[in-house]
Amino acid sequence: MNQYETVFILTPVLSDEQMKEAVERYREFLTTRGAEILYEENWGMRKLAYNIEKKSSGFYIVMGFKAEPTVIEPLEVDYRRNERVIRYLTVKMDKNAAAYAEKREKLRNKKED
Repeated sequence: MNQYETVFILTPVLSDEQMKEAVERYREFLTTRGAEILYEENWGMRKLAYNIEKKSSGFYIVMGFKAEPTVIEPLEVDYRRNERVIRYLTVKMDKNAAAYAEKREKLRNKKED
């Protein structure tokens, strides 16, 4: 299994409920295909660097997960088909990036406690 991180931007016209449904959809999408969700971050509404589909902001969501490489293509196809997703990026993390993400998540969990 490889470690991946995906960032996707949801359209800003969604309600909080619709945004949570979209995040849950991708969480479920990954887990049903054998992926292990390591962390999930909601960065909230952010201004985009440039307009996308005449929108100047969007909801940013980051997920880190371990999965087989065959999971990535169907995930990205689903991103393209979903009208709520205006941009996405999925990257395979090398060992150094994975270690950094693990440390960052541990620090984040300590702050929440």
